[in-house]
Amino acid sequence: MQVNIDKRMLKRVVILAVVIGFLLGSNVFRVLYLQTVRGEELARKAESQQMQDSEISAKRGTIYDCDGIPLAESATAWTIFLDPLAIVIEEEEDDTAEKIAEKQAKTEERRTLIVEELAEIFEYDDEKKAELYEKSRAENHYEVVEKQVENNVKEVISDFVSEHNLNCIGMEKTTKRYYPYGNLASTVIGFTGVDDQGLAGIEAYYNDELTGTNGRVITAKDAISNNISDEYATSVEATDGNSLVLTINQTVQYYLEKDLREALEQYQAKGAYGVVMNCNTGAVLAMSSLPDYDCNDPYTLTYDKNIDEISKLSSTEEKEEAESLAVQNQWRNFTVSDTYVPGSVFKTFIASAALEEKVVSLDTTYTCTGSIQVDEYTMKCHYHPGHGTENFTQGLENSCNPFFITVGQKLGVHNYFKYFDGFGFTRLTGIDLPGEAAPQYYREEQYGIVELSSASFGQTNSITPIQICTGLCAIANGGTLLKPYLVASVIDSEGKTVSKTEPEVIRQVISKETSETVRTMMKSVVDNGTGKNGYVAGYSVGGKTGTSTKLGETKEGEADKYIVSFAAIAPSDHPEIAMIIIVDEPNEDLGGGAICAPIAADIISQSMGLLGVEPRYSEDEIANLSAYTPNVTGLSLDDAKKTLDENKLDYVVIGSGDSVIRQNPSSASTIPSGGTVYLYLDDSEKQMTTVPDFKGLTVSEAMSLAQSSQLNIEITGNDLAGATIAAYKQSDEPQTSVEQGSVITVNFKNTQSVLD
Repeated sequence: MQVNIDKRMLKRVVILAVVIGFLLGSNVFRVLYLQTVRGEELARKAESQQMQDSEISAKRGTIYDCDGIPLAESATAWTIFLDPLAIVIEEEEDDTAEKIAEKQAKTEERRTLIVEELAEIFEYDDEKKAELYEKSRAENHYEVVEKQVENNVKEVISDFVSEHNLNCIGMEKTTKRYYPYGNLASTVIGFTGVDDQGLAGIEAYYNDELTGTNGRVITAKDAISNNISDEYATSVEATDGNSLVLTINQTVQYYLEKDLREALEQYQAKGAYGVVMNCNTGAVLAMSSLPDYDCNDPYTLTYDKNIDEISKLSSTEEKEEAESLAVQNQWRNFTVSDTYVPGSVFKTFIASAALEEKVVSLDTTYTCTGSIQVDEYTMKCHYHPGHGTENFTQGLENSCNPFFITVGQKLGVHNYFKYFDGFGFTRLTGIDLPGEAAPQYYREEQYGIVELSSASFGQTNSITPIQICTGLCAIANGGTLLKPYLVASVIDSEGKTVSKTEPEVIRQVISKETSETVRTMMKSVVDNGTGKNGYVAGYSVGGKTGTSTKLGETKEGEADKYIVSFAAIAPSDHPEIAMIIIVDEPNEDLGGGAICAPIAADIISQSMGLLGVEPRYSEDEIANLSAYTPNVTGLSLDDAKKTLDENKLDYVVIGSGDSVIRQNPSSASTIPSGGTVYLYLDDSEKQMTTVPDFKGLTVSEAMSLAQSSQLNIEITGNDLAGATIAAYKQSDEPQTSVEQGSVITVNFKNTQSVLD
């Protein structure tokens, strides 16, 4: 009996030993498996649960204009994230099934609360809310909800977190890009994405300079993922990015965009573009391509014409595709990223080359009959009856195609191409902007007599506006081709200069003598030729009009499409600026002289003083200048009348009394010669009047209407006695209520500009 008991005990011991051995073996195998096969993975998970690694965003550098005014800057923003695993209420080993179900229900209740609140704060639709719900169920500690959240929104979320004692919603400080002036220079400045990466313009080209180095904070966490003492934290400070000082002058940029936008809307054009450069350094003072966009909201269309055309499309798919294309076109900087056929503006370069090579002189003449035969082609002048006999200056004034065809033929293919290359039209300018387009041109060996003749009046080759403006600078500054640039200097976060851009000379293209001669010819274009609307009193403006037909872009049965332009230098005797103004596909058959020259004139008028160039008026200009209104307030009525008579000004008396207590215009305002001052002798109410619409009127009609409306009118423009001169712009909008005697500035231009 004893023996049987011992055998049973031994059997049990053996079985127990086997079981224990098996369990120990399994554990050993499990340990080996976890250490070898999954060791790195588990180590990372353990570290992620024990340590929190937070990134400190570096501040992106500021972009300033030439006067230090911020055009793009970064401010504090927040990244809102979820810790999905912290939403879950942990289950214990000894929890009953009922307890587990209760905790799971509370977890889901917490998750729903969080998703609903955040979805409401961020105004999510159902699809976005569903995405957020899925993020809240992720098996990790970090899911981004939103980036670049404004501080006021972050505060709302903070209040929600505090109210419900949540440790599963986190906030990381970051930065957000702001553009204080919205659309101003948008196609130059560009914009950034949500990750603060430059996506266009200066922001993209100088992204490495502007982007700083992010810092880090590593903190220890306890078993339930709460941060513990700062003594366990390690941090690396962020290094902010460098800032850029542009050559852009905010005021010149404003007037360029203002005038281009008015032309874009008035002529319902496809686009309007312009570049203004310091011709002595290559610095770009202003650059614009319209339609443009708000840098703060680059994905929204801004041009009503495009919006209306898209709305008329039949299918949603067509609308989405058209809108996407229109948005991308808004981002394009046409002046750098697109080429065009320059038309007659190019004649200034042909004139420069021909004079430099001495194949013509100012005394060279040609008799224009309205066309010229070149091989088997008849090439016409824009003035079909013909200009008759004209000298070289008159040929440029009249923008005579046949004359310049003969000049090009005298120059010859080799010399033509020599200066085409010399003025920089065969290669990129190297301007510091992304996406510069390569010129499209005939190589020297590809020219025949027809190609040379066509190229001589600005057809055949396609180049960028920045190339044209850079070439104009060479004509203006004595013949030196300069590299254009937009960034004047780079400064670090402490304000120290990292680098400074110096003018870079490419080559000497023409002599100073040729430069001076062509500048004089261009001045004559404005004084006597197709560019009269470029005139500015006190400044000798040189210019050249241009029109080119957009070949290959017109469907059968459609009218030709044009791109019109005006090139200008000012002052023509000692140039400071050069510019090119372009309007693409205007809805009226008017040339660059009518559409673009007035824009150039306004920019010159507004910018010369800013650039330190004082006006020099002729005697005729002085006679027509406005002057400050004499101060007669406080004088007796008789003395006031005497003072105004001496200044050849009229007057209207309002009220009763012995002395003047108020006047309009005031002594701080200017008044045109022969204007009327309204004198108040008592505290009578201001006498008001309504501003009429002067647009389309002749000078005499406008003056008569102003007088009948009890207003003073200041007239600007050239050749104001011409039969085709009409008002096109006024300082105060029609139907505006103003005080009697107020001065309204009315701009006039020649409305019969040729398509040259």
